[in-house]
Amino acid sequence: MSHYAYPDYAPITTEECGERLAQGEQGRWWLPEGPLEVRGEARIGRLLMAHGAGAGQDSTFLERSRDALAERGVQTLAIEFAYLQQMRREARRRPPPKVDRLVEELSRWCDILTHPGLPPLWLGGKSLGGRVASLVAARDGAAGLVLCGYPFHPPRRPETLRLAHWPLIACPTLVVQGSRDPFGSREEIAGYDLGAARVHFLEDGDHDWQPRRASGLTQGGLIEEGAAAIADFLARQA
Repeated sequence: MSHYAYPDYAPITTEECGERLAQGEQGRWWLPEGPLEVRGEARIGRLLMAHGAGAGQDSTFLERSRDALAERGVQTLAIEFAYLQQMRREARRRPPPKVDRLVEELSRWCDILTHPGLPPLWLGGKSLGGRVASLVAARDGAAGLVLCGYPFHPPRRPETLRLAHWPLIACPTLVVQGSRDPFGSREEIAGYDLGAARVHFLEDGDHDWQPRRASGLTQGGLIEEGAAAIADFLARQA
């Protein structure tokens, strides 16, 4: 029995998923590809959210982010990659597979969740999830991208940039980044050519948008600011 199928996630088929989405349903469902949680009404838009490398959709960051987006009319469709499902089954950490495999996996989810009777499906995610979403958009196209804490480079390796595919991204793109993110700080990003992408910096935030105590800011406050920026960006593109 899957970790998700009992008791919170109801097993459904891919066809049933499409029908439920078309009817505007929300919920936690288990598809042949894995878990899916649909949260919020799509008053402004729909955003497929992929997770980071080491934490799934139940991380504090993603739970709070999806709640804040739902309050602003952005429906989130949260998926988990197969390797993280395996981590849960085995109760031990494992590294993500090669990114090409994750690109194929996310592409299949895009096919499942795209529906002609619904607002266009935007792609996005946290860290690794955002990188995978950007690669799918560069290869296959997308209605838009929302990248939360994009990993421009590994920490302490600023020369190893993950921007080779960015010239192929043709859709509206928003990066929401902590100003002191070790995967790409404000000062580092200022030197990058990101094309027409917009970057919204969260003051003093780290990779999880956690500010230092001395700043007087809170992670919750930065998550609310980030969600507001995302909702505003989607609304402007509608």
